[in-house]
Amino acid sequence: MLRAAATTEPGRLRVLGAVLALLVLALGTVAGLEAADRASSAEDVVGRSQPLSADAAAIYRSLADADSTAATGFLAGIQEPAESRARYDRDLATASRLLVKAAASTDGSGESAREITALNELLPRYAGLVERARAANRQGLPLGGAYLRYANQEMTTRLLPAAERLYAAETARLHQDDDEARAWPYLALGAGVLALGVLVWAQRREYRRTNRVFSRGLLAATAATVVVLLWLAGAHTVARSGLGSAQAEGQRSLQLLNEARISSLKARANENLTQVARGAVLTEDGKDDKYEAEYARGMTALADALGRATRFADDEAGRAPLAEATARVAEWRERHAAARKLGEAGDYQGALDRIIGPKGAGPKEAEQSAGYSFDQVDAALERALAHEQDEFTRSARGAVDALTGLPLGAAALGALGALGAVLGVNRRLAEYR
Repeated sequence: MLRAAATTEPGRLRVLGAVLALLVLALGTVAGLEAADRASSAEDVVGRSQPLSADAAAIYRSLADADSTAATGFLAGIQEPAESRARYDRDLATASRLLVKAAASTDGSGESAREITALNELLPRYAGLVERARAANRQGLPLGGAYLRYANQEMTTRLLPAAERLYAAETARLHQDDDEARAWPYLALGAGVLALGVLVWAQRREYRRTNRVFSRGLLAATAATVVVLLWLAGAHTVARSGLGSAQAEGQRSLQLLNEARISSLKARANENLTQVARGAVLTEDGKDDKYEAEYARGMTALADALGRATRFADDEAGRAPLAEATARVAEWRERHAAARKLGEAGDYQGALDRIIGPKGAGPKEAEQSAGYSFDQVDAALERALAHEQDEFTRSARGAVDALTGLPLGAAALGALGALGAVLGVNRRLAEYR
């Protein structure tokens, strides 16, 4: 039947009209679907995967800071400072809250869910060990130090590795969403080029057969096709650029800054445990203090991460806190070295005062301690993280905005173009009636 219809010019026009309408309509449909998929992935980057990656990093930081703060409070003596206790409680509450939030974003399976379950089981056990250490410390029992070291062992060998794996899993999901959002809509672009080519061929055919230059319906279909193609290519170019900037200027810096902050927290915890253990825990070869060696490694990692983050900082607002952190790290190292000399000379109290500040000292004396330098490093890194987070969100949000309206717009233009193709061909068919 189709072959018979195509043997006459009216029949061929009907087939051509149907083909053109289907091609333009298919373009609008495919472009709309692919644009909706890219927009959804871009929205996931901004609203789900990147915040979850940031939350996973915050869980790690909260746990590491709780461990460091617990050691600081223990070193303060029988009466733990209220500020230290409040900071410790706040860290655990933050970690617990973020774990609940992260659990709500999973389907109960997968690597993230396993790590969240493990952390929820391990966190109360760690808190219990810290409470035992505090109770023994209040009674003046040396057993308190053993409990604290065991708590630290649980933190460094089980809790923090689980938190690190959770961060890696959420960051991998972020990269997957980013890749999906930046993928070119090849199918829609191919459909657009095909539709445009057939439309041009159809209008050339009409001109050669009738010597008529214009067909308003076909011109409208061609214009709709061109607009969809240009909008599709332009929007995805802008979106890819925005997501690329977010990754290059934001996410990469955020990863380095998280690495730096985590290294500083580990170094501070080991610095405090050096005073708690008093040389009782050695490295595997039995030659050096284990916690002092871990402190040195942490400080090296901190300096390295700061150096790399500084190279990626692209404005003064990003470089300023990193410069301050770098200067404070050098100060911290000097004060730690001075405390170690006192400790090696047998002046435990003098070394302790250099580490956490003299008990009952005023602000000026407290500002001479290694703990004060650590706090300044941590505050500077927090400011740098906030700045880079803003940059990431701004760039990624621009990518989402570039794709806004494209799914519905492409579908509408496809429908209008198909209608124009049908009307244009029908106008020619009317001449045969």
